[in-house]
Amino acid sequence: MIYLYLAAAIVAEVIATSALAKTDGFTNLWPSLLSVAGYTVAFFLLSLVTRTMPVGIVYAVWSGAGIVLVAMAGWLLFGQKLDLAAIIGLAMIVAGVLIINLLSKSVTH
Repeated sequence: MIYLYLAAAIVAEVIATSALAKTDGFTNLWPSLLSVAGYTVAFFLLSLVTRTMPVGIVYAVWSGAGIVLVAMAGWLLFGQKLDLAAIIGLAMIVAGVLIINLLSKSVTH
């Protein structure tokens, strides 16, 4: 269940960050509300996850997955380009998240 909360927190953060790009300094109502709601949900769920997982590991997984997914959202939704260096960097982030989850003894399974 804890990984479901973490996954939902990541999705909420990706939605909030993607909407943030359309807030125009929080002058556009609906994207602004979506951003605030998404971050609220994300932080609430993260608070539940940190009850049983170390905060450093939670943050590494949340931020790493969020970075990759927001970059993908920027590419798919906003036509933002990713060059080879960006793709390699994102692949390294994915590798780091996988190493933490599959090999680290710090993560409770």
